[in-house]
Parts: sequence; structure tokens; C-alpha cells
Amino acid sequence: MRAVATFVVDKRYLFFLLYVFALIFCLFSRNWVRVENDVTAYLPADTETRQGLVAMNENFLTPGSARVMVANIPYETAQELYEQIAAVPGVATVSFDGTEQHYRDAAALYDVTFSEAADDPVSLAAVEQLKELLAGYDLSLDTMVGFDATAMLRREMGIILLVSAVIIVIVLSLTSRAWAEVPVLLLTFAAAALLNMGTNFFYGSISFVSDAIATVLQLAPAIDYAIILCHRFSDEHEYKPTRDACIDALSKAIPEISASSLTTVCGLAALGFMEFGIGFDMAIVLIKSILFSLITVFTLMPGLLMEFSPLIDRTRHRKLLPDITPLGKLAVRGRFIIPPLFAVVLVGAFWLANQCPYCYDYNDSETARMTEQQTAHFAIKDRFGVSNMVALMVPAGDYKAEKAILADLESRPEVKSAMGLANIQALDGYTLADALTPRAFSEMAGLDYEVAKALYGAYALEQDQYGHILNGLDEYAVPLFDLLVFLKDSAEDYHLTLTLEDAGVTDAEDLFDQIESAQRQLKNDRYSRMVLYLNLPVESDETFAFLETIREVAGRYYDSDYYVVGDSTSARDLAASFVTDNLMISILSALFVIAVLLFTFRSAALPVLVLGILPALLVLGDRIIERTSFQFKGVDWNLRSVKGTVRVRGHVRGYVSGFVDGDLDGILHGQLNATLSTDGQITPADEEGGDGNHA
Repeated sequence: MRAVATFVVDKRYLFFLLYVFALIFCLFSRNWVRVENDVTAYLPADTETRQGLVAMNENFLTPGSARVMVANIPYETAQELYEQIAAVPGVATVSFDGTEQHYRDAAALYDVTFSEAADDPVSLAAVEQLKELLAGYDLSLDTMVGFDATAMLRREMGIILLVSAVIIVIVLSLTSRAWAEVPVLLLTFAAAALLNMGTNFFYGSISFVSDAIATVLQLAPAIDYAIILCHRFSDEHEYKPTRDACIDALSKAIPEISASSLTTVCGLAALGFMEFGIGFDMAIVLIKSILFSLITVFTLMPGLLMEFSPLIDRTRHRKLLPDITPLGKLAVRGRFIIPPLFAVVLVGAFWLANQCPYCYDYNDSETARMTEQQTAHFAIKDRFGVSNMVALMVPAGDYKAEKAILADLESRPEVKSAMGLANIQALDGYTLADALTPRAFSEMAGLDYEVAKALYGAYALEQDQYGHILNGLDEYAVPLFDLLVFLKDSAEDYHLTLTLEDAGVTDAEDLFDQIESAQRQLKNDRYSRMVLYLNLPVESDETFAFLETIREVAGRYYDSDYYVVGDSTSARDLAASFVTDNLMISILSALFVIAVLLFTFRSAALPVLVLGILPALLVLGDRIIERTSFQFKGVDWNLRSVKGTVRVRGHVRGYVSGFVDGDLDGILHGQLNATLSTDGQITPADEEGGDGNHA
């Protein structure tokens, strides 16, 4: 380690140059990182939510939507606003009527559906126009259109990072031995953080969670490692020149800091075993942050200490924090009380931890500081209740089954409303899914019967259903929606004599737009989609039970290839995944950390509740620790190397200007290179009149 440390210190300007190039590169490359905003993308591939979302995104457009509440207006004004909202470009539909679902306590609620997806510029522009239109009213706008979770998290974490930085500067100033140590520590962390951010693009994409928290979570270990090296340097520099002090400090700090970081890395590695893929994503990002923290402390900070050393020497100050020796004495005196008390607290903490409720839906999370969107969500929820949308996707083609499913679900109290092709009304009481013969279609559309037969013949030809053409088209029944889609796509190709004006349609373009919208949202060649609005919250046992009811109803008509998808299914699958993953992470983390402590301290008893009651355990368990300690043959774990005048107490085995194997208690003036017993000490010998040194 001394050879490595010597190279780092003597070649510090080379390392400075390499860091300059790397940091400049990372300033640009951090913008290349692609951030995944959809947490459900990390669900296991076999979950219904993941499979359903993939199928739905591949086959349908999910348009943006909004719940718009305007309070303190009469019903007449609410009706006028309904017409104005419906006229906004980009708004496809607006639901509003005089029932309590849409008007209550002088407040109007408009359920708005946009023509495009939530991230489409058309939807974004429509939301802005809605805000302008309703700017003079008491408006609450709850929508995910224009909502950027990544940007919001970055802003929030930026504030947290700033606050953390201020606190850290204060703490470092209070605990430092010289004012000039603080900029060295901050420069080291800043370099580590930028290197980690700038190399995330190697992963292709990272989750918005990892992107937001990585820098803040990196802060603690990076500063911790830097403080260890800084204090090592300060101790060595008491008796040695700057270069020697820096080399010795680094050579001794590398094993200590590496061992310390190993527990952190092992704990983070446990995240990689999660079934929920975001765990692996966080593990690789955070482990990389630890590695860059180590690299910067080992290769950048020694050079900074060398350069700042004159300033550090000039800015030394007295100890700012009070002595905490009384606290240590109290811990030792209470050694017979603290362990059993800690055991009781541990049991209680374990029980309480398992009672903690978790929230998986962003909107249902009330916080002390809420965004404008969250505030609007709860304002609407308090007055009009929840509106929980769930989509049911089934194999396309069986309109009778779809009609039966919709009728069944609409009759249940948990369902506020349900929509699908099988219950969307057309003309004369027909729905879009009803099958009509040429005669029925001609009567409904007010169309000549022969023209209707010509249209049906063209449709049969397109579908390769030649039997109907040969046997006559009188009894040939075609679903109305399929016929209208064919009319939209193929009328010109077949040079049909039918014109929409003949059928009494005054706005053909509007009809075709509606049919195209229905195709994009409700049916294609593979799937039909039904949309349900539930009177249930996104997360509750009752909601999760009703999801199973929906699956049961669909299962009566379809054997497989049907999915229930929505925020509730996402929350259910996230909750199910978390319960298993949380237990596994807890077990693996404990095992990994115990293994690291076991081989670090070489005692089987020492790693056992170590963080919480360490002082008392050390006193009570000293004999146990000694009796359970072990050594690996040929490995000197407590090898100490010191030169100068020191006091030595303990069992020494090695070379002290000659080989020694025995108990020593006295002053050594010379050179020692030997192992020392666990309870042994090597301390400065200033009080004896020597020049002194630290081991």
C-alpha cells in the first residue's frame, strides 16, 4: 500500500490532469442519460400489469385526461363553461350533466378526455388553453398531462442536496482541525458526484428514482471516507513532513476505508436480488457511486491535501466541540442495563416496522408540501370522490361477450360507469357492436336498400367471405362498427355509389374522426378495450378484491389473453413484489454485513446488534471476543509498522531491531514491524521526553 500511496502522491499532477479531462467529459455526458419515468416498467415480466401495459401500449392509444373542477359558480355558468371547454382544440370529449357526479355545492366537475396521449404536444397545448379559459375562476385541475415526475424529483432533490450541503459544511467546520480542510472535502465529493452522474449513460437508461437519489445517498459515504483520510493525514502530519504524512496516511487509510465501503457495497448489492427490477437499477447506480467515492478519495484527495497543506497549517483552530467522555463513561456504567433494554426496543421496532403502511400511488400520498397538481387532486376528491380508471382488454371479435361483460360490471355498485363498443349508442337504439343486416342498416341510415347491399357485398369481398355473396346478402349481419371502419377506409377504393350525405350525415369528416378515435382507443385486429371508472380508491383491500372480480367476470367468456390494467393493478403488483423483496433484502443485507464484520474483526461474536449498543457489548463481551477470535495461517492481520519513540503495551510478535515474541510495556526508541494483540496499544511517547509517533 505504501508503494501505491507513494505513486499517487508523487504523480498527483498527472491525476489532476486526468480528473480535469474526466470532469469536463462528465459535464456533457450527464445530459446523455435516458431516464425511465414509468416505475411499472421495472415490474417482473410475468405480472399482469407489465404484460397488460405492454399489450395496451402496442395496440392502443391511451389519451390524456383531466378532472377539472370550477367552484363557486351557478349551474347556468357551469353549462356555459362546458360548451367552451368542449370547443378547446385537442379536447375530444367532456362529460358533464346536472347530476351530483358533476355538479355539487356550487362546484362543477368536468371529466375531460384529450384527443392525444398525455405527453403529446396537442394535449399539452389543450391544458394550457384550459388554464387560460378558466383563469378567472376558482379552478382545480387534476391531470397528468404535462406532469414530469423526473423534473419534479430533480427540483426536490436539488433543494435537499443544497440543505444537506449547508449542514455538512457546518458539521465539517465544527469537527475539522483546520478551516482549509473543508474545501478539500467538498472538492473531493463534488468530483465523485459528477463522475457518477456523467457515467450513468453507460447503462442505457436508469430509473427516475435512481437519478434523483443517487447524489444525495452518495454524499454520506463519500464525505465519511474523505474525513477518515483527512484525519489520518492530520495525525501523521503532527510528526512528519507533508509528503511523508500524506503517503503514510493514504497507505493506512486504503485498507480501513475499503473495509468500511465493503459493508455499504454488500448492502446495496442485496438490492440487485429484488424481483422488482428497480432494485437492480438502484444497486448498479449506487454501487458505482461508492466506487467513484473511493477512487476520488484515494487518487484525488491526496493531491489536494498536498496542495492545501500550507493553508491547512495556517488555518488550524482550537477544538470546537465539547468533550464527550462523560457519555462514554455513562455507556460503560450502563452496560448491564443497555443490552436488555436494547433487546426490548428491537422487538418493538420489528413489530412496528411490520405495521407500517406503504403508498404506491403518487396522487394518494398527502405530504406537508404538496404540488399544485396534488392540491387539486385532493380538492376534487374531497368534494366529488375518487375516479379510478381501470382498463379491461379482451381478445377482439366477440361482441356478444363484451356486451355481457359490460352489462354485468355496470350493474355492480363498485362501478361508476363503463364504456366499450358494446354499449356506445349509435342511431335508433343500436350500439356500435350490434350486427345489422343490409335491410336494418338501410332503415337506420335512411339509405336505399340496393346501395346498402352493394356496401355489404364490398365488405364481404374485402373479408374473403365469398359464401355470403353467392348465397345472398339479405341475412348477412355485420357489426356496425366494423362496417363504418370499412366505409371509412375503403369507400373510395371500391367506387361505391354510397355517399354519407345520402345517409343523412352532414359532417362526414367528424364521423370519420370519431371512428378513427374509437379504433385507436377501443378496438383493433387483436384486442378490444373496455374502460371502467370505479367508485373505489386506487389502493385498498376492497379495490384489490374487485380487480379479481373483474378478472372472474372476463374469465367466464375468455380462457386467456385478457388483462386488467390501471393504477390499481400497478399498486397491487408493486405491493406484492415489495413484500417479498423487502424480506429478502433485509435477510441478505444482514448476512452480507455480518460476513464483512466477521472477517474484518476476525471474531464470530463481535458482529452480533454492533451498531446500537457497541460500547456496552465491547465491555461485556471482551472475553467472548478474545476466545472466539481467529487467525488465518500465514496472514498477519494486526501488522504494525512504526519508527521513532513510542510506548508499547501488549503482546508483540515480530521484529524490533531483532525478533521479539512476548508482552511489552515500555518505551521503544527505534523501529517496530510486528503484529500486536487486539488489546495492545502503541501511543506517542511525548510525555517520556521522546519525539513521539503514532502507529
